[in-house]
Amino acid sequence: MERATRIEEVRRRLDPERNAGRRIGFVPTMGNLHAGHLALVARARAECDLVVASVYVNPLQFGANEDFDRYPRTLEADAAQLAEAGCDLLFCPRDEEMYPNGLAEQTRVVPTALAEVLCGASRPGHFAGVATVVAKLFNIVRPHVAYFGTKDYQQLLVVRRMVEDLCYDLEVVGVPTVREPDGLALSSRNAFLTPDERRRAPVLYQTLCWLAEQLRGGRRDFAALEEEGRKRIAAAGFRPDYLAVVGAQTLAPPSPGERELVVLGAMYAQAARLIDNLPVQVGD
Repeated sequence: MERATRIEEVRRRLDPERNAGRRIGFVPTMGNLHAGHLALVARARAECDLVVASVYVNPLQFGANEDFDRYPRTLEADAAQLAEAGCDLLFCPRDEEMYPNGLAEQTRVVPTALAEVLCGASRPGHFAGVATVVAKLFNIVRPHVAYFGTKDYQQLLVVRRMVEDLCYDLEVVGVPTVREPDGLALSSRNAFLTPDERRRAPVLYQTLCWLAEQLRGGRRDFAALEEEGRKRIAAAGFRPDYLAVVGAQTLAPPSPGERELVVLGAMYAQAARLIDNLPVQVGD
């Protein structure tokens, strides 16, 4: 596996491959890789001729008092895992490469209303930071396909909408969430959980499963279901951020008869905020 730290190195490596008609798959990450990230690489490896990954902890998507400074940075271990997984090129830029004019002067992508609810309401400016760095990475790598985990479902929708609205010539593929045996979605932030919190953390997934079961059983009192779900999370010792039943493509309250739904939740532990979601297909 080759490694590049500069944009010009990435372009010099990939332009001949693209001109030769080779299909380039791209996996953007913030590092501290786990099996969920490696599932994205495996999917790219299976579907593309060349696999590129990036490791970059993007300061633009962290708000004040969030965990940017303590976000795990494990580049050498990440590189070893990527090489073993069959990645061809790792892009690991420094801040001055990605933001040469500084963060304050950076032109930013402003997402649609999809970015203003759920995690967007709890983390103002977060998705503008995500959309901006992803737009820059897409312009640098110019992939044919980009792979994102569905654990960050709202992020996936925001990126897909940006790709559509800004006329990027690429496909955005969502790869299913990878979970621990007890159901907890893999996340780099799971490392911030205390042993006792880790034992109780599957309550988020369990609550989403319960919500999905209620919806498939015919319940449509969404507000009551969400409130009961929040109580389940609180009873396990976590602080609920949100729990929502929404349309799978709009993230808005479901319309009468809407069948493609998603249930999403976020909760706070002492030193971590965890998110998860489940798609739900319901009858009329």
